[in-house]
Amino acid sequence: MTAIPLKPDELFTSCHPDVIPYELTSDAAATRTVVPGQQRALDAIEFGIGMHRDNYNLYVAGSNGLGKHAVVNRLLKQLAADQEAPPDWCYVNNPEDFNVPNALKLPAGMGQQLRQDMIRLISDLSIAVPAAFESDEYRTRVQQIEDQSEEKKEHTLGELADRALGQGVLLTRNDSGYTLSPTHNDQPMEADEFRQLRQVEQDRIEALIDELKQELKTLLLKIPAWAKEGMEQLRELNRSLANSTVDQFFPELLEKYRALPEVTAYLESVHDDIVANIEDFLPDESAHSGIGSQQQQASAELQRFEVNVLVDNSQMQGTPVIYEDNPTYNNLAGRIEHIPEYGTLITNFSLIKPGALHRANGGYLILDADKILSQQFAWELLKRALYAKEIRIETLEHALSLVNTISLEPETIPLDIKVILVGSHFLYALLKSHDPEFDELFKVMVDFASGLERDEASTRQFAALIADMANHNNLLAATRDAAARIIEYASREADDAEKLSLHLGCIKDLLMESDYWARRDRRNQISRRDVQRAIDARLHRSDQLREIMHEEILRDTVLIDTSGSCTGQVNALTVIYSGDFSFGQPSRITATAHLGDGKVTDIEREVEMGGPIHSKGVLILSSCLAHRYAQKQTLALGATLVFEQNYAEVEGDSASIAEFCALLSALTNVPIRQ
Repeated sequence: MTAIPLKPDELFTSCHPDVIPYELTSDAAATRTVVPGQQRALDAIEFGIGMHRDNYNLYVAGSNGLGKHAVVNRLLKQLAADQEAPPDWCYVNNPEDFNVPNALKLPAGMGQQLRQDMIRLISDLSIAVPAAFESDEYRTRVQQIEDQSEEKKEHTLGELADRALGQGVLLTRNDSGYTLSPTHNDQPMEADEFRQLRQVEQDRIEALIDELKQELKTLLLKIPAWAKEGMEQLRELNRSLANSTVDQFFPELLEKYRALPEVTAYLESVHDDIVANIEDFLPDESAHSGIGSQQQQASAELQRFEVNVLVDNSQMQGTPVIYEDNPTYNNLAGRIEHIPEYGTLITNFSLIKPGALHRANGGYLILDADKILSQQFAWELLKRALYAKEIRIETLEHALSLVNTISLEPETIPLDIKVILVGSHFLYALLKSHDPEFDELFKVMVDFASGLERDEASTRQFAALIADMANHNNLLAATRDAAARIIEYASREADDAEKLSLHLGCIKDLLMESDYWARRDRRNQISRRDVQRAIDARLHRSDQLREIMHEEILRDTVLIDTSGSCTGQVNALTVIYSGDFSFGQPSRITATAHLGDGKVTDIEREVEMGGPIHSKGVLILSSCLAHRYAQKQTLALGATLVFEQNYAEVEGDSASIAEFCALLSALTNVPIRQ
């Protein structure tokens, strides 16, 4: 076989510009092109979204730069646009238990309506209630109740005083209470004068006074009951007035929310709460009746009638598609905030804040697998919510029982959501093997391909994708030749002349960098030269290490023979990675043969500089030699293999053929062209 030397530019498949279906990318139709080569992934996404069964959540797997987020987000938004917006969710005060706020579900947009209706209601009552309790009619009725109670007391005491006076005993009132004393000519009798009376008369008067004292005591015991009766009449008056004042504001609200039983029940509880605590709408200073007479200002007590609109979908077109970039425990489940007051922290239902689960409820939640797994307790929270199908808001400290202070325990909200985890194949394999719950909750695997078969049809699709990127990123129009060069670059990135790389992030970056060079030269189009300049500039920014290592070869610091022939020596090509940049580096492989027991010694392995895959390759070479030459007897030879002037770990088996050639050359003493 004759060896045919090839030039470097002949080692890749060029893209003929005639295959590109446009002169400029701006000529292409302004439509979002579906990513070519991802039909398997698109079918899986369609199935996962359309499968309305429990736990059919999606895991989207693929390497970085494939456009997984963009594709998933675009498909979800297209689907979500045709669906009905999910309901609003609100938290309101629970009059029966302040620490357990109630959750209200309302049609999209009605949460804010209820909030505004409650603001107007409290504002109207803050004016109407003081006005009602300051009216002349109310004051007159209060005065009547107080007068009736006072008249009853005075009348009864007067009767007792008249009857006592008729029997010669005077009833008087002083600072210490009431006094009964004998009289003479309707005047209190002095002590000396009383002692001058006959003993029989003294005994009669004393017995009469004792009898009157008992009657007075009985009468005085009735006075608090009469006062209580008056206060009860006053409370009934207040309750009646409160009912009549408040009632006129509720029929319209109850009718508006008649189709929502939970809301009407809440409004009825608000009505009862207002009537029972009508004094909250009155000034702190009270008049003689205990009811204020000045207009009520905004009060902290009235905050309990507010509505905390947790999720407002009034502006939502279709179902929500939420991407949570920082999936912490609180960012997923929501949080309960606190405010300082008098040296302590307090909270209430209005300080409950939503999380991503609330915002995405009824729709789709996109999360990065690596981010949620790196956040403490967030992964367990997500699994618990998906299993229970509800969102429970509680502080992390209370969830872990780290504190025993009282806090809010909001009513749970039903969860109806489709979760899409985006991550790598490695994380998918780890979760599948180490977390049994993952397999139960994420039943749909979406596998993004990293490469596309390169043919004329796929080349046209890729060209359309390039046009789509340019048009939607406000870049200069790229020429047909420029698009062809980008396609050649995509094939280079795929490491295969018959494939195109689907790492769209890299292609997009190349387009933007080409746009930069075109604008810098004040051109209005991206040409092939701009694309090549962007590629060269990218290479130049990263290849300093390569230049240093190549310089060592040119200066004979690293010895590489590129002419003549040598026995047991061959040049291999190692691949060195520096960040996202990789390059080939010539490396000399030397083999020696000697008398031995048939063992091939891998020096890299012996000094623990060889990886397991490389060691496996050398062992295969040993097996190959034994199979070929030691069928009937043991090989009476030994051999060694080593990468000369190598000070780093050697891994991989791609140098196996070079090592085998060096080994055969050493065994047969046949030189190899360098």
